[in-house]
Amino acid sequence: MERIEKKKVAVPLVCHGHSRPVVDLFYSPVTQDGYFLISASKDSKPMLRNGEAGDWIGTFEGHKGAVWSCCLDTNALRAASGSADFTAKIWDALKGEVLHSFEHKHIVRTCAFSEDTQFLLTGGVERLLRIYDMNRPDAPPRELDKSPGSVRTATWLHSDQTILSSCTDMGGVRLWDIRTGNIVRTLETKSSVTSTEVSQDGRYITTADGFSVKFWDSNYFGLVRNYNMPCTIESASLEPKYGAKFVAAGEDMWIHMFDFYTGEEIACNKGHHGPVHCVRFSPEGDTYASGSEDGTIRIWQTGSLTRDENDTVKTNGSSGKVRAPGEVIRRKIEGFKISDEGKTKDEEVVGKNKDKEVA
Repeated sequence: MERIEKKKVAVPLVCHGHSRPVVDLFYSPVTQDGYFLISASKDSKPMLRNGEAGDWIGTFEGHKGAVWSCCLDTNALRAASGSADFTAKIWDALKGEVLHSFEHKHIVRTCAFSEDTQFLLTGGVERLLRIYDMNRPDAPPRELDKSPGSVRTATWLHSDQTILSSCTDMGGVRLWDIRTGNIVRTLETKSSVTSTEVSQDGRYITTADGFSVKFWDSNYFGLVRNYNMPCTIESASLEPKYGAKFVAAGEDMWIHMFDFYTGEEIACNKGHHGPVHCVRFSPEGDTYASGSEDGTIRIWQTGSLTRDENDTVKTNGSSGKVRAPGEVIRRKIEGFKISDEGKTKDEEVVGKNKDKEVA
């Protein structure tokens, strides 16, 4: 009698807590206390988690509309968020308190700290990019007003000398020279770019537009790789350590992993119950997180980081186990001020074994 082999299935860590779709994720760099994950949701409450195990640390409460974007500074001491309530806020990531609230005239879709943490970049429906000086938060921001459309994404490049931005209603990624405030180049795409990421080593720009994921040389701006995807993709992320793999996700609810050099699909992880709006690799590359319309964040094991003929087996056979968090996040947890009513039952148990689900 033939033995039937059971297919191994990837088991992610499932992080509950948000009551509405998760629309943005951001990992901090590795700090002396480990690394952290912040999430933005339409429920108006960004959440901070331990980046390794997904354990909930705290919820930032203060926005009055959907939060579209979130980020942490280099040391994970401050968080920023951009919201449909026409504000961008700076938060104390240790205590959860609002440090500054920057008023806008329309929805804020994106925010990003500069690499040196001295500036905050915001963009949104106003067709403006604003740069706030963190040393003078009460001073008027610098405004770059030549965006041809509503700003969807914005990020820093070249040690904060260049800004990348994309628009909601048109294709292309625009490169801004900080010194002059002008657009100096456009990376052409057919569809609107919904995700931009600069690789950890600064070598590549990863973009997602429509059915395509593209990789650009960040110094010469030539198109290095262009891969067609199985569905409309909302987000893509390149593995930061070796750059041999990337993940992409979107409307089909699955997270696809591909070989960077060949475009071959290595793995397809299923588990979300709605379109996936964001995917990001952790700074160490051994895991990646996905956020979905279903309101959950799932943290997946990457498998072998280098190119390996058994990559598919390793990835799909991952147990979903990660190192348990030690004392490194104690000061964040102890310092965070959380209201009882803002803490849900799911948040209390997030990261425990009973939150693991078989996708």
